[in-house]
Amino acid sequence: MKNLIYLVLFSLFFVACKSENKVDEGNKTEEAVFVKLADFEAQASQLVGKQVKIAGVVDHVCKHGGKKLLLVSEGNDLHAYADERLDENLNGSEIILTGLVEETRIDESTCLKMEEDCQNSHKEGEKSEDELEATKNKVTFYRDSMKTAGVDHLSFYSLKYLSHEVVSK
Repeated sequence: MKNLIYLVLFSLFFVACKSENKVDEGNKTEEAVFVKLADFEAQASQLVGKQVKIAGVVDHVCKHGGKKLLLVSEGNDLHAYADERLDENLNGSEIILTGLVEETRIDESTCLKMEEDCQNSHKEGEKSEDELEATKNKVTFYRDSMKTAGVDHLSFYSLKYLSHEVVSK
């Protein structure tokens, strides 16, 4: 009984302290759901198209284009993709990232398109023999994975960067 009382008090405290993080994108305002980085993959399918907040440390901002960052926390990681170049000074910073959960689906038609595009690029001299072979191996992996799982598509989840708050540097 005593444990039940503590559980109820803790639940009330948690609900009372819950902050309402609203993210405004255009005319649409919605609450950004806080997701632990460790739980992202497990929850991503239910969060597609929704805004989330995820805390972690910026392991690195991609130097090549500067539009991708790797967020890490407790052995987990997640790439976030931005439309504009991100500040490389974020490296090493603990942040709370706000982003939009996106899904990329790979199905048989995607595999066929990948093969066709790669073959055409190879014929035109844009892709090397090694790149052609790598694409064939990737497509074979996708097909084998779908067959093993008994599904007609694979889903890969990512986060479209919207904003961030620096917690500490």
